[in-house]
Amino acid sequence: MKPQYNISGKILSLVAAISESIGEVNATHLNKPPAALRKKNRIKTIHASLEIEGNTLTLDQISAIMDNQNVIGPKNDILEVTNAIAVYEHLDKLNPFSFESFCDAHSKLMNGLIDSAGRLRSTSVGIAQGTEVKHIAPPSTMLKPLMNDLFDYLNHDDDLMLIKSCVFHYELEFIHPFIDGNGRMGRLWQTLLLGDAYPVFEFLPIETIIKDRQEEYYEALARSDNSGESTIFIEFTLAVIRESLDGLLNIQNINLSNADRINLFKTSAKSNYFTRKDYLKNFREISSATASRDLKFAVENGLIEKKGVKNTARYRFK
Repeated sequence: MKPQYNISGKILSLVAAISESIGEVNATHLNKPPAALRKKNRIKTIHASLEIEGNTLTLDQISAIMDNQNVIGPKNDILEVTNAIAVYEHLDKLNPFSFESFCDAHSKLMNGLIDSAGRLRSTSVGIAQGTEVKHIAPPSTMLKPLMNDLFDYLNHDDDLMLIKSCVFHYELEFIHPFIDGNGRMGRLWQTLLLGDAYPVFEFLPIETIIKDRQEEYYEALARSDNSGESTIFIEFTLAVIRESLDGLLNIQNINLSNADRINLFKTSAKSNYFTRKDYLKNFREISSATASRDLKFAVENGLIEKKGVKNTARYRFK
């Protein structure tokens, strides 16, 4: 059975804006960020997703764990981070459309934290906020058919993955298939689904914005629960995705070094001649002077060759 939601005008507007931003990202090759930036975003993703669940480790501590350094902190917090690093670093080994792969990811994410890692819960649960029960999850006897329906929707529905990933995230939180780890699995799996369709999302820390808007996140879940459909949650999550992409387009070029930009541009330029104007089209956030310095750096380091001077200068990768 297909999950309940409506394609509102707000959803259509957000999808159009996101699609345009993805086009800009692809045109400027920001979907292949340099290794240092990928690592930084991955650390921010893990930190944000786990902090939402109460993890106390800092960005620096998570970075140290990723570098195989010893960190002092609560044992379970360290284990949560170690597990998350292992899962996020092997996203390409997971099949976003497979329920078995989904359970395997949960097993790794919650290994050593709960006894039933990777297995559907066998008891009833309620989700509390403070002293108030906000949501009673479906009984355990319904979990397998509900999850089968949800993955059937992923595999066969014709909606855009932008929408389907939001629907999956909401439905997973509603079904609450595991004793623990449902929130982090919802965010992980949405990242995986989006990354399968749009490579930029593999390293774009959407979880960071969700953490910063955590109250709105839970409110969108609750309002969708009350309405009996996920439309409100889809609108919220698409707005988060759009904000993430806008942030990437606004600041990522500035954070790149001249060597990073040269290496990224090589993908599109290949062995063809290009001008400084061509180079600037790929990096809209830099000035003409910065573009000139980049090209001078590349010439002096033997990365590209130059023909002509000033306005007639043309360049080509060696």
